[in-house]
Amino acid sequence: MAISHDEVKYIAGLARLTMTEKEIDLYAQQLNDILRYIDQLNELDVDNVEPMSHILDIINVMREDKHLPSLTREEVMANAPDHDNIHFKVPRVVKG
Repeated sequence: MAISHDEVKYIAGLARLTMTEKEIDLYAQQLNDILRYIDQLNELDVDNVEPMSHILDIINVMREDKHLPSLTREEVMANAPDHDNIHFKVPRVVKG
């Protein structure tokens, strides 16, 4: 399957892109190169290849979770300009 000059022009119009004839020719060539490469990939025999989610055989390296001390509710509320000892009070931003 090849992408024609007219198809690139049509797609550019759908995307509301203005292109010169030279750009249309360039993009048609590039899209056709991509499609040829995909055709080559489709010809590969992958029947005995195990599916993978990442090209490298690595495992995510994450740090161990550590419980660290945090502020108490009283300390947090002491820094709030307006509160009711449980919630922060903020000015209304939505009229209703």
